Amino acid sequence: MECPYCTGTSKVTDKRKSPEGIRRRRECLKCKKRFTTYEKISRSEFFVIKKDGRREKFSREKLETGIEKAFEKRPISKEKIEKMINEIEEQLRKKAKKEIKSYIIGELIMKKIKKLDNIAYIRFASVYRDFQDIKDFKKELRGL
Repeated sequence: MECPYCTGTSKVTDKRKSPEGIRRRRECLKCKKRFTTYEKISRSEFFVIKKDGRREKFSREKLETGIEKAFEKRPISKEKIEKMINEIEEQLRKKAKKEIKSYIIGELIMKKIKKLDNIAYIRFASVYRDFQDIKDFKKELRGL
């Protein structure tokens, strides 16, 4: 790997697994400066088929945003939420060939959220199922 400081060659001094991928600590053989690189597996892309029939490229960022909003101000650790997001993404990648319907994603998310926190579940369900009034909330609460 080329050194970002002097463009010399580098050697790996340490290698570990991390949430970002494989973390490699490197040292330049020329200038002796150290730097870190991350190696991530390139995953195949798949598309989400929306309710109205539109196709959209799967976005982990959208998944994270929706789930994090549901858990806002809830006593669930960031690590548990991140682990859940990783599990959901992994399950979707295993299921998906090239396309997956949005309702499958929504139901999977709701199932995972329900196991962690009922309030976050109701928050997510209210947006996902497009609750119109208090009757919709009551119906969902009875299901809990």
